[in-house]
Amino acid sequence: MTASEPPSAPAPEPEPAPVPVRRRRWPVILAAVIVTPILLSIIYTGFVLTWSYSDGERSGQLYRFSKKGWLCKTWEGELNITPTAASPTIWYFTVRDEDIVPAITDMIGKQVVLHYGEHRGVPSSCFGDTNFFVYGVRGVVGTSSDTIP
Repeated sequence: MTASEPPSAPAPEPEPAPVPVRRRRWPVILAAVIVTPILLSIIYTGFVLTWSYSDGERSGQLYRFSKKGWLCKTWEGELNITPTAASPTIWYFTVRDEDIVPAITDMIGKQVVLHYGEHRGVPSSCFGDTNFFVYGVRGVVGTSSDTIP
């Protein structure tokens, strides 16, 4: 050390490297694994119940109409669409709208026209036993049945 050099300060000790904080990611991953399929199922179910694959009308004699199911009670019916007394061709349908249930019940045994929508891929029988959901009923011309839109 020479006289012209100022005295040097002692060299600072290096700071220890910070210990990385290990975050627990398994709760987030577990939640994502559980929540994602549930959300996708809800979105899919909502889509198939609102989007109709086909719409139409079927005519025939209302053969049977009842509320069925162990846990999920749904209104199920049968329509005989054969015009003659030959072996019947039965068309099965479901009614989800409680407003038209009394009108359909009043028309059992009569000739009716049912307006329906077909919803394919419904994931559970809690929405109905069939793919055909009836939205409206009207009596055939010449009968005393009321019309329900």
